Amino acid sequence: MKKALITDRVHQHLIAGLEEIGYDVEYEPTITLDQVKEIISLYEGIVINSKVKMYKELIDRSDSLKWIARLGSGLEIIDIPYAKSKGIAVVNSPEGNRNALAEHCLGMLLALCNNMLSADREVREFRWNREANRGIEIAGKTIGIIGYGQMGSAFVSKVSSWPLDIVVYDKFKKLSFDEQPNIKIVCESEVWSKADIISIHLPYNDDTHHLINKANIDRCKDGVIIINSSRGAIVHTEDLVKALESGKVSGACLDVYENEKPNTYTEHERQLYSRLFVMDHVILSPHIAGWTNEALYKIADTIISKVRCLNLD
Repeated sequence: MKKALITDRVHQHLIAGLEEIGYDVEYEPTITLDQVKEIISLYEGIVINSKVKMYKELIDRSDSLKWIARLGSGLEIIDIPYAKSKGIAVVNSPEGNRNALAEHCLGMLLALCNNMLSADREVREFRWNREANRGIEIAGKTIGIIGYGQMGSAFVSKVSSWPLDIVVYDKFKKLSFDEQPNIKIVCESEVWSKADIISIHLPYNDDTHHLINKANIDRCKDGVIIINSSRGAIVHTEDLVKALESGKVSGACLDVYENEKPNTYTEHERQLYSRLFVMDHVILSPHIAGWTNEALYKIADTIISKVRCLNLD
């Protein structure tokens, strides 16, 4: 019987679904990358998350591999051209967690604009500071979207009916919003110059590395808000921290970071993140946008559907 390896926590639905397709599934959510290297030759399919990098070295260890499935969206952990050159299909599952990510981004933005975290903390300390926690409304603002794939479009769907303007830039997609007059397709420079709030929804690659940097921040309106739920290295952390300290950026919602392993921080990183983490005008979460119970099931269902449709003959 053909075999599939699952290397991270998944919904039981995925295991059952792959078994229904005809796979002998080995579920090893605590397996390490080194352990995967030793056994990958046994499998026709593998389901991975960020700890397993399917680069050339690992792909070359298996002549049996027919498909790689990514839990979630990010494909930078897979050498796609090399996999395809070996006849290996690659699927991901952004359809499964795009709604969860969009809800998370909107929740962070609302919390930031309404000072919810500081207000909550102060009330618990018996402090009643109404004026100090006066918020701002998103209505009437311009939201800029860079990247209009599964995640960017899901976020736009949450706010497109609100009384605000949306400007969208995507380098690779031909877009049309003829029936939505409050959404406009613009060039990248117009996103920087026009948006009060900028939300990033991009894959990580050489072109997007440190896209949010001093030069681009300087092109923005004073007081711009930055949202990043894509990949941490898209933001030059030090440039953003300095802009937050100066007030050029009035707030940030960050779910991802250049270094997401605090126990590996260099002294410079520790000092840098310490400056970021004490700021009241940032909302922070530990890479959990899209990390809901519902998304766990929907990611599983998406992978089952895509593997079922693969032509593996």
